Amino acid sequence: MFIQTESTPNPATLKFLPGQTVLEMGTADFPTVEAAAASPLAQRLFAAEGVTGVFFGNDFVTVTKADGTDWDHMKPAILGAIMEHFQSGAPVMSDGAAQAGGHAEHSGEDGEIVGQIKELLDSRVRPAVAQDGGDITFHGFDRGVVYLHMQGACAGCPSSTLTLKMGIENLLRHYIPEVTEVRPVAV
Repeated sequence: MFIQTESTPNPATLKFLPGQTVLEMGTADFPTVEAAAASPLAQRLFAAEGVTGVFFGNDFVTVTKADGTDWDHMKPAILGAIMEHFQSGAPVMSDGAAQAGGHAEHSGEDGEIVGQIKELLDSRVRPAVAQDGGDITFHGFDRGVVYLHMQGACAGCPSSTLTLKMGIENLLRHYIPEVTEVRPVAV
């Protein structure tokens, strides 16, 4: 098994490509070791010293490290954990564990606008963000303000504010005049 690694815009996060499907659908975010209980693979990764976050996409795993730790020391343990997991035949997610990856539900008079927001996020934003090892999902819409949840490499990325304001906000405002601002939320 050959696992490729790619840097992300977030220097604290690396993207690992195992060359096979990680999740059939959606994404899974493990911002803490406690959250990793839902995934045997995430548990293995958190066992490596310095790991502070794990995120799964369709064909990738992103790992976030603690400040002051060095990728050169961590990468062998992470690569070993990923390789051991896939060779073991164990599932990525425990039976019955919920996978995210969807947008928050929204009901009310803004339903048509929210539908347009979600469509633009799915067609234009999420594929680009997945290339960087993360995900962005719709969290809410209130009086012109779109609230988005950033995961994986996007969470805590130094360039995430610029991406939100200059990229996503401009895109949504261009296509949907009712949108006035985009803000991040922590879930």
